[in-house]
Amino acid sequence: MPNLTENVMPAPKAHSKLKPDEIAALFGAFAARDPAPRGELNYTNPFTLLVAVVLSAQATDIGVNKATRGLFAAADTPDKMVSLGLDGITGHIRTIGLFRTKAKNVLALSEKLIAEFGSEVPGNREALESLPGVGRKTANVVLNIAFGQPTIAVDTHLFRVGNRTGLAPGRTPREVEDALVSSVPERYVLHAHHWLILHGRYVCKARKPDCPACIIRGWCRFEDKTAGASPGEAKTTSPARKRDGTQTLDD
Repeated sequence: MPNLTENVMPAPKAHSKLKPDEIAALFGAFAARDPAPRGELNYTNPFTLLVAVVLSAQATDIGVNKATRGLFAAADTPDKMVSLGLDGITGHIRTIGLFRTKAKNVLALSEKLIAEFGSEVPGNREALESLPGVGRKTANVVLNIAFGQPTIAVDTHLFRVGNRTGLAPGRTPREVEDALVSSVPERYVLHAHHWLILHGRYVCKARKPDCPACIIRGWCRFEDKTAGASPGEAKTTSPARKRDGTQTLDD
């Protein structure tokens, strides 16, 4: 799908940034709880990972996994995906939002992988971002998971956690990403993306953060920590939304 622009977000509520020793302790708590976190998208190789991430924009991982079960059984390489064709791809992913655009991008990126990269997913940012439907966030996910590079992909969950906690305040996903990359201790940076996205998805939720269950509560700068905030009580900065409701985060 077309890349969404990293628009400037509303200015975050002023939180003091965590100090280096606090950041190290925070990630130490994540590592002690879950030493080897994993994402929730299903894939079998770098190509299926790339396709799954492209499909996940404005969609849930659960929904993507349901769609890719059949898709990847039929086509788990660029060559097989091209053979499947646009109609075949579309038929497998029509339950996902923006499926028509995503199907075109999956076909186009598969064709480009065959033509320019020997049917292999490239392990560098410039090449990845040259593929249809692939922006900085998608490239960061693939580089981190498939190639073990210390990249951090900032989605709506990481944007929220970075601003709410004081870990990495920023008005745009790129600002939050740069703040994280520059401040996360080297020994933790490989898994930082997964720890933070899972924390934002299941604990530090947008409308009702589960502060009592939060293992980093002691370092968090969030002023409205609560034992059970009602929806709307937890004040935090969220990425701006377009008129159709989709977030303006780069894919």
